[in-house]
Order: sequence, then C-alpha cells, then structure tokens
Amino acid sequence: MTTPGQLMRAEIAEQPTVLANVLASYGAHLAPVVARLRSHDTRAVLLVARGTSDHAALYAKYLIETRIGLPVGLVSTSTYTAYDTRPALDGVVWIAVSQSGGSPDLVESTEKARAAGAMTIALTNADGSPLEEAAELRLPMLAGAERSVAATKTYTTSLLWLWLLVEGWAQRPLDAAAGVPDWVAASLDRPEVADVASRYRFVERLVTTSRGFAYPTAREAALKLMETCYLSAHAFSGADLLHGPLAMVDEDRPVVVICPDGRGGAALEPVLEQLHARSADVCLVAPSEVRGSAALRIPLPSGMVEELAPIAQIVPLQQLALQLAVSRHHDPDHPRGLQKVTRTT
Repeated sequence: MTTPGQLMRAEIAEQPTVLANVLASYGAHLAPVVARLRSHDTRAVLLVARGTSDHAALYAKYLIETRIGLPVGLVSTSTYTAYDTRPALDGVVWIAVSQSGGSPDLVESTEKARAAGAMTIALTNADGSPLEEAAELRLPMLAGAERSVAATKTYTTSLLWLWLLVEGWAQRPLDAAAGVPDWVAASLDRPEVADVASRYRFVERLVTTSRGFAYPTAREAALKLMETCYLSAHAFSGADLLHGPLAMVDEDRPVVVICPDGRGGAALEPVLEQLHARSADVCLVAPSEVRGSAALRIPLPSGMVEELAPIAQIVPLQQLALQLAVSRHHDPDHPRGLQKVTRTT
C-alpha cells in the first residue's frame, strides 16, 4: 500500500539526477534541431502547450524574446481545431511542449501548422507519441516515467531543454547550465517549507506573483496548489497585480512572491512595497541577497543565473504543494477527477 504523495515525493527528489542526465546527453538530440533553426528564415515563433507545459512555454517566450529578439505568441489551439483556421505560417517556428504528447488538440494543431508551412518542433517525454509523429523535429525530455498526476520532473526538464534550445539557437555557450543540478539539490527539503505548510494548512485562497523569467514559476506554483490542495490560487505578474487585483489582498489572503536576483527582482520592488503597506501575509521565495519584508521566507541558492533560476525556484513550491496536500488529508498523486493525460479537442 502506498502512502499519499509517495510518487510525487520521489519524483521531486529525482530532479537533480534527471537534470544532470539531460546535461550529459543532450548533444546528439539538440544538434540537428539547432542546425535546422539556424538555417531557417524565421520571422516569428509560436508556442503551443497545455497545463504545466503551458508554463514551460511561457518561460520559452521570455527566453526567445530576450535572447533571439523574435516576436513570440502562445497559440490558442481552438482556432486550429474548433474553428478550423488555416493561417499562412511560412517563416514561423512552431514549438509544441507536452509531457505525454497525446493531447488531440496539440496534435491536430501541430499537424495543421506543419501543413501550413511552419517548421514544427515537439518536446515530449513519450517516445513515439502522436505529437512526435506530427512534428518535423523532435526533442526528448528524458525525464523518465512520471507516475504522479502532479507533474514535477517533466516541468523542470522542459525548462532546461527549452533553455538549451534557445541558447543553442542564439549560438551562446551552454556551460552556464552546469550548476543547475546543484541548485536544484540545494532547493530540496528546505525546512522552511514545513513552516509555510503549517501556517497555510487551513488557507482557502492565496495569490502567487512574480515578474520576468520567474513569472512562469508563479503560474506553475498556483497550478500545483490548486490541483493537489483544492484551494483557490490566483497567479498574477507583479505588474498585473498592481492593476486592480491588489484590492483583494489583505492580511487574510497570503501572497507567495517569487523574487529572483536580477532585473525581475528589481521590477518586483514596488509590489513588495505595496504588499507591506497592506499588511499582507507574504511568503518570499528568494535567494539571501534579495531583501524584502515578509512574514515567511523560503531561501533559494545564491549565484543562480536569472534565466536558469526558474528550474530551481519551483522545487520548494512543489514540496509546499505536496506537504500542504498531505496535511489536508489529500493524495497529491491522485487528485480527484484528474488524469495524467488530459484529452482536449
């Protein structure tokens, strides 16, 4: 008999090893895709994904816009499926991200994008999946089997692969990623997570927020808390939070702020000031060099590259979702009504 959260706990703990394995073996998979990208006359990039993978795609959007300098859009798949739209996609790079590679809407929209002239790339964790078959080029996540419904290691491996892809495309050195497994290992089993889980055990509503490369972390953290703990978690960029939603924040609605060391962290300073002025119950997830007033703090490793930091930032928040769910007598491995593969059309 398995204990609640056993699978999720094990898969969270596997992440340093899985990420190290990706760094040891990405070359043969990445090289032909990067070569094709460099020879392609690209005018725009479209990203398509669902759920957790959608947050990985949002991360890639920030990377491509800042590192390659191309316009990037997140695809509304229903325009290709429900509405059967067939736009001209010559000069477009289409990147599909999916753990299972089995969602019909991702497969159908990728098939149509390829037929419409896009260069299509599939990043999946399932060899021979329908999405891989639909795309021209393929990248394997190499995360290994993930059995918990709540995705953890497939998310962090997706981020690493997308960073490698974009940096390789930009013809930049890839050695900055060498520290990622150690950063993730240092983010595991932080004792402060238990303190946050205890304080938030009976919370029914909270907010997550960040900016820049860490904003997808806020989105993914909110999703993990919703699907495992069944609470109402709203994710906002720091800028959007100040444009209205701040009105709902008070001492009874906790705010989890993911604050990187870098430009994204600097952009969050006005947000932290406003939260402090409202006496908000803030949990700051940040390295020690980031200062800020907060009731709780989950420390992150120092010295992380801002663009790579999201791979480690999410880890203590995965563990927060796990611990909070178990404390509420839920099983995060098998959230009610959810399946590992969601089939949308």
